[in-house]
Amino acid sequence: MDPSRKRTIRFVVALSAAVLLAGALALTSFSASTEARQPSELVNATPTPGAKYQLVGKVVKGYETKGDTTYFRVRDREGSVSVPVTYAGRLPDPFRADREIVVDVVKQGDVYVGQVGTLITKCPSKFTADKTNT
Repeated sequence: MDPSRKRTIRFVVALSAAVLLAGALALTSFSASTEARQPSELVNATPTPGAKYQLVGKVVKGYETKGDTTYFRVRDREGSVSVPVTYAGRLPDPFRADREIVVDVVKQGDVYVGQVGTLITKCPSKFTADKTNT
């Protein structure tokens, strides 16, 4: 067999393998993603028990910590609808009332249980106008 033909065949096989691997990576990435939902979206819909959701919203004042478990409510960014959340894990240092958070939750009964290690806080931007000075 001609050496240039061997190189062409090897190139086509390698390129085909690379395209297949890239497609598999893209498919895996998109199928594993979850859409972020606010509490009002979870309340208005009928969440499937056991299904995982990414909850985004603000922590309501009056949360309680007992041991490693924290009980709190998360409300919409611009609304008052809230859902109860139980989180058994280490809280980030900036976790406090009125701070925006993102956490993966699973509905168990009437409560959303946060998945350990998924709670993150979104710090307020220093580049937005302070509403108290306007």
